[in-house]
Amino acid sequence: MDYQALYQQKLTTPEQAVKVVKSGDWVDYGWCTNHPVTLDRALAARKDELSDVKVRGGVTMWMPEIAKADDAGDHFTWHSWHCSGIDRKVIAKGMGFFAPMRYSELPRFYRENVSVDVAMIQVTPMDSHGNFSYALAASHLHDMLDKAKTIIVEVNQNLPWVYGLTSSEINIADVDCVVEGDNPAVAQLGGGGEPTDVDRAVARLIVEQIPNGACLQLGIGGMPNTVGSMIAQSDLKDLGVHTEMYVDGFVDMAMAGKLTGRNKALDRGRQVYAFAAGTQKLYDYVDRNPAVMAAPVDYTNDVRVLAQLDNFISINNAIDMDLFGQVNAESAGLKHISGTGGQLDFVMGAYLSNGGKSFICMSSTVTGKDGAVKSRIVPTLTPGSIATDPRSCVQYIVTEHGMINLKGLSTWERAEAIISIAAPQFREQLIQDAEKMGIWRRSNHK
Repeated sequence: MDYQALYQQKLTTPEQAVKVVKSGDWVDYGWCTNHPVTLDRALAARKDELSDVKVRGGVTMWMPEIAKADDAGDHFTWHSWHCSGIDRKVIAKGMGFFAPMRYSELPRFYRENVSVDVAMIQVTPMDSHGNFSYALAASHLHDMLDKAKTIIVEVNQNLPWVYGLTSSEINIADVDCVVEGDNPAVAQLGGGGEPTDVDRAVARLIVEQIPNGACLQLGIGGMPNTVGSMIAQSDLKDLGVHTEMYVDGFVDMAMAGKLTGRNKALDRGRQVYAFAAGTQKLYDYVDRNPAVMAAPVDYTNDVRVLAQLDNFISINNAIDMDLFGQVNAESAGLKHISGTGGQLDFVMGAYLSNGGKSFICMSSTVTGKDGAVKSRIVPTLTPGSIATDPRSCVQYIVTEHGMINLKGLSTWERAEAIISIAAPQFREQLIQDAEKMGIWRRSNHK
């Protein structure tokens, strides 16, 4: 097959490509760094011709052009599988909604539950075999594109080519239209600044629990990043990676010689992930690097896969938790913040692993906009808050005041343990709340 001839046959302008979108269509933008740029701008220019166009994306890194106009919501409705700050702004504008999911199930959603009229994503330039790499986000893209009636790819020469498991590339034969984009720099996600003393205290407690040869998953945020930095400076060795999101902390560990993956029962020697976002350092590291491997999220996050990886260590953040052990990692009351994502997948998967441990970490307090200091450990979750991790699944909880393991504990034992890692100034009130809730024994030490 003459791939170059086929490429030229399918090459078109952004304006011509987006003419396929009709009012009422479902349009998919892919995931994170794969969201289209030039095609998004061309679709936004058609705003006044269209109504009720429903667009899906997730972990959005920049404001879509289709969402910028004052009357954008009269024409487009945004649907986010996982919210970033940008997604929250679109939703707050009144033209967007969140779609709840456990991230491991997203490919199946496309196979069984949702329809896609048009898919448009950024990809790498085509190779000599006619393939485009999904670059930083294998995620669910194969199943999304397989369901799409029309597939438009936007080529960006700046996207890194990432080697992957099956379902990490698409061939020109399966593409309907090719657009050569403006080649914008890949959007970067910072590490959140210098770690705080609280971040370091939490990270120190976790790192002490990680054995040589462990397989790691890090969530996004300051504390997981701090754990990664501490591991890079530690004496740990022969670590592996099997994660949902690949972040800069893994690059630091790799450059420090900590990641060999030689003890992994699956994908030995490879750092496996569903999508990546970080700084240019990360993008340069993963580009055509055989040490890393992109894979669909129903592989990276499948608890049956995680159970096969000995000493699997999962480290994630939380917003708050209650005295029953329910963890909220996605909303503040009715205000939606992120999503379940893969946190529950990894909480369950780590526990199924031989020697595995799941850590949910958070600071014990948070300072509100009014300057008031509030406890992240609360009697019951605020009405509207989402229980990301049910109490029956949670294992280790870590704050700067200590680490607890909730497995096997009764309601009063849980309350006592959870209160023990709350900020000292809130403990007495939490005891009183626990007493009112009937989950505090009077014989307990106060």
